[in-house]
Order: sequence, then structure tokens, then C-alpha cells
Amino acid sequence: MEVVFDREWIEEQFDTLPLWQRSAYTDFAATIADEANTFPCIPARMGFLSNHLRYSFVGDPREEQSIKMLAQCLKDYTKASRTFGKYTTLTVFFHTPHDMQDSFEVADYQQLFWSILNNLTNLDEMNWPEGIPMEPTHHEWEFCFHGEPYFISCATPAHKLRKSRHFSTLLMAIQPRWIFDDINDTTAFGRKIKKLIRQRIADYDTVPGHPDLKWYGQEDSYEWKQYFLSDDNHSPSKCPFLRMSQENGSLRNVFLPFHNNPGRHTD
Repeated sequence: MEVVFDREWIEEQFDTLPLWQRSAYTDFAATIADEANTFPCIPARMGFLSNHLRYSFVGDPREEQSIKMLAQCLKDYTKASRTFGKYTTLTVFFHTPHDMQDSFEVADYQQLFWSILNNLTNLDEMNWPEGIPMEPTHHEWEFCFHGEPYFISCATPAHKLRKSRHFSTLLMAIQPRWIFDDINDTTAFGRKIKKLIRQRIADYDTVPGHPDLKWYGQEDSYEWKQYFLSDDNHSPSKCPFLRMSQENGSLRNVFLPFHNNPGRHTD
């Protein structure tokens, strides 16, 4: 069964999709390809218009079956991502019921986000790739799945001030590290894009750019801090990622139990 789709497939099958999926895709298209061209992430806009982006629809993020579906989506995407184009990203829309949207605050979504990653990595069938540190406090750490390092950007319905991290459903944009080969501080193109994106973020959001937004590999840059940004300038003191722990010289998976309601809604 197909779980990763391109823009053409979604638009051809649009009328057959469940209402929440149609709404999520419509909101995404209107946001990233707005007529005024204000969306901050220029490569994401280019990826959408050129059909390099891929999309997956996943159920309620609080349910174990949804994380299993996410694992399958990311596994399938990883296998073929290098054929999709240089601006590719896996955009994951989660079904976000009204009870979540009505009661969850940014902090609740943040805890849910890390619960998803902790349970997702527990389903990884491949070893952590060599060359990527497993300790998030290392400046070259990146989340990895199926042997591929990924940068993840999360948007939620609860974000209000940081509009660039607001979306009508819980959304994850999962970007393979290789798409940044030409977009980094060592290239003129990368430096130009960074300057443009920072300026567009300043115009787009109603709060200043988050201080955790930095280049991958800088000694004072930590990728995990950039995955989920607060609606202000708050930054977590410790990374919640728990994929591996050291025990008697060997590595073991750490499973984080699911809860129906994370954050302040847990028992």
C-alpha cells in the first residue's frame, strides 16, 4: 500500500480523500505557495512548486498505530528520496482531533513531538549511521532513521506568535541532511539563502527569530533545539531524545510508553 505521495497524485485523487486530509493539504498549499510569496522557507516553496516534496497522512499522533505508520512512511521515503529532486522533504500531516486542538498548548505538543520521535526510533530496523554522533549534546548530532540523517521541523495549531511554526494540524517536515549539501555556511548560495530566510522570518513572525536557529555543525549549534521551537525564545535545558542508552558497553533501545494525553493532560 502506498503511504508516500506526490503533489500530482494528491491533486488527482483529492475528491476521494478524507475531509481532514483534504483540509490539511489545502492549508499547506495555501501557506507554502501563497500568492504574495511570503512563506519564509524558500527551498520548501521551490520544492512544492517543482513537485519535489512528498506527503504522508498519519492518524492521531497519540496512538501507537500512527507511529508504526509513520515508521513505514519514513522508511519508504528514505529508500527513494534521492530520486525526488534536490528540494525534497517528507511532509507528514497528522490527524489532529478537535480535543487536541482545543486543549493542547505549545508545551503539550512539544512533549508529544519528542514522544513520537522516541517511539519512532524504537522501530528503526537499521543501525545508527557511522559518522553521526548518538549523543544529542554533540554539535554534529542529527536524528537518523533507516540509515539516513534528517532535520525535522515541527508546526502545531498552538503556535500563534511564531507563525512560521503554525499549522492547522500537527505537521512534521522531515528533510534529509543531503539536501543541505549546497545550502550551508561554506557556500555563497547557502549564505545568501540564509540571509533571505532570516529576513523573511522576521517579516513573517510577530516575535524575533529564535536564538537556537544556527548552521548545522557549528560548535554552539544543536539540531535538536531547532526541531521544535517555542512560541517565544524559551529553549529546553536537556534533550528529550532517548533512542539509545549505554549499558555495560552495549547499546539498547529505550521505549517511551504512549500516553493518551501528553504534557499536563497526563495522569
